[in-house]
Amino acid sequence: MSDYEASKAFYDKALAPLGMRLMMEPIERVGGYGDDFPFFWIAQRDRGPDSGVHVAFRSEDRATVDAFHEAALAAGGKDNGEPGVREMYHPHYYGAFVLDPDGNNVEAVCHKPA
Repeated sequence: MSDYEASKAFYDKALAPLGMRLMMEPIERVGGYGDDFPFFWIAQRDRGPDSGVHVAFRSEDRATVDAFHEAALAAGGKDNGEPGVREMYHPHYYGAFVLDPDGNNVEAVCHKPA
């Protein structure tokens, strides 16, 4: 992450609909997000922003995918694919994509039928 505070503000809001929250910051500018335990980490780096990174979070239902997309856009993310079925993956693949402050592709996806 090129700006830890901006990324933290984005992920605090974008991941909330998925039931994830910042659980710990064990050292300065390093934070772990999760539900029961931290499994997604962000950190300040002395290099430029990452590119080409794609992270997908599984959702239990399509409404949560929609809520993730809305929250991520409200947090300053850029739309990279509004919620919808992506049959190229499989008939029930329902996902939404948003670019985070560093341009990383963040997705929420539900694999269940409507």
